[in-house]
Formats: sequence, C-alpha cells, structure tokens
Amino acid sequence: MPTPPARPAQLDSPLVPKVFKYMAKAQTWVYRRTRGRVGGKWRLGAGFRKPVPTLLLDHRGRKSGKAFTVPLLYITDGADVIVVASQGGLPKHPQWYLNLVAQPDTQLQIRAERRPVRAATATAEERARLWPRLIAAYADFDKYQGWAEREIPVVILRPA
Repeated sequence: MPTPPARPAQLDSPLVPKVFKYMAKAQTWVYRRTRGRVGGKWRLGAGFRKPVPTLLLDHRGRKSGKAFTVPLLYITDGADVIVVASQGGLPKHPQWYLNLVAQPDTQLQIRAERRPVRAATATAEERARLWPRLIAAYADFDKYQGWAEREIPVVILRPA
C-alpha cells in the first residue's frame, strides 16, 4: 500500500483550528435554517466528486458545560450512525470527541430529524470492520490517518 504524502505544513498553522471553528459555525447555521437542504452534503476534498452526507452533532463542553454543535460526515450501520474524529489529520483529537467521551448522551440532526443517541468509541474489531466503509464514503479519511500520529477514533452513535 503506498504511503500517503506528508501532511501539508500549513495545517500546523495556529489559524487552522480557528478556520475550522468558524466554518463549522457557518455550516451549522445554514444547515439548521434549511433543515439540511443546504450543508447536508460535504463537497470538498474527496467529497467533490462523491458528496458525503453530513449531520449535526450536539455535545456539551466537559469543562465549561456549554452546548456546542459540530457538522460531521457520516455513514450508517444498521440503526447506528458512524462518525470519525479525524479533524483533518491534526495531531490532537477534536474537542467534540473529548466532550463525548466525558458525556456520551447527546443528540444528532440528520436533515430535519433530531434524535437522541449515545456515543461510544468503536472497539478495535468494530473499527477494523467500519474503516473500509468509511474510506469508501470519503477517501480523505485514509490520508488523514496517514498524517496523524494518533489513531483516529471511529465513533458509533447508537439510538438512545
């Protein structure tokens, strides 16, 4: 299997997390107001040719207690919804993931439908089964894993 190219140096800029944050806020705002008609498909990177469905995931700050929402790419696995804590291959886990580890009971929104879920990090066996499906949905996840020195968590959102 070929080695992925090195992570672009510009990803190490302190501006990148801020850009991610403001892009997520804008996408969340549009998604909510259009009930997912706008912002419901990711069309950047590998999603340009093959758009990927997007959901909104609520989470509560583990320290602040504040409510947050983040847009994420997803696939389904039966009744479960699967998301990836890739953060574009950055070195650290995204805050939403750390918040879900601390408080796994939350809600998601797919298009106009909101539903309660309980988050769990996939076991090694679950990740091995789901990872090829995630790569098939959005090939850049594989590139991000190649860039990251951490194992990128796969999160299973089960109906609560």
